[in-house]
Amino acid sequence: MGIPQLLVHDKRDNVGVVVVENLKAGDKMFCVVTEDNSDFTLVAKQDVPIGHKVALVDLKKGDTVIKYGEDIGRVITPLATGEHVHVHNLKTKRW
Repeated sequence: MGIPQLLVHDKRDNVGVVVVENLKAGDKMFCVVTEDNSDFTLVAKQDVPIGHKVALVDLKKGDTVIKYGEDIGRVITPLATGEHVHVHNLKTKRW
């Protein structure tokens, strides 16, 4: 066990949030699910800034992204597990 680098708040989430600075592609992240304090590891496929999201599973175009147990938008380009999720590949469903 160590200091978490990625937090997942709800077991239904398909993205987690980076909580450390300087996460680099290839880094093996220690991830914690705050809902039940379980943990797992995941390899970052890209550099990801603190506060940004990482895909926990492969996501295809049109899939719903779940963060904090809530629908936060839809995938606009396919994502592999460990990839950076942000405005370049995620859009709101509002418009």
